[in-house]
Amino acid sequence: MQRTYELMFIVRPDMLEEDQDKLISSLETQVGGAGGSVKSMERMGKRRLAYTVRKFQDGIYMLMVLEGEGAMVKEVERRLRVTEPVIKFITVRIDEEQKRLAKIKAIRDTKVRGKGRQAAAASAAAEAAAEAAAEAAAAAPPEVAPDPASPAGAESEPVSA
Repeated sequence: MQRTYELMFIVRPDMLEEDQDKLISSLETQVGGAGGSVKSMERMGKRRLAYTVRKFQDGIYMLMVLEGEGAMVKEVERRLRVTEPVIKFITVRIDEEQKRLAKIKAIRDTKVRGKGRQAAAASAAAEAAAEAAAEAAAAAPPEVAPDPASPAGAESEPVSA
């Protein structure tokens, strides 16, 4: 079963660019030979380590996103362990996390769409009620308000709404 993994590794800060390229290409060929694939490769640059590792204060961080079997990851980790310039590495399976995030996003989308439908229905009902009130006002005879200047009983002018 193909799974997705993130492989973060730190190499020596004095490692040359050409040596980094060789290491990356050897890891990519190893992954390809084991039936996996490299989805992405990101060089995160030189950063200060949180604590001293193998007498180094700094390291060059690299992140690979791999897709493949567990045996492939085990072999890549074995190779990283014996590769001298690599001072630290960690592999994390991320496909379950991606599934969980996709599920949460789908739930949020349905809730947002649901509120949108309810709001649209409520505004349509309010609009229909306003139209009905306007039609009723147009169909009703105009109200007559008594004119204070005219004597009682005299006709007054219609007042428009």
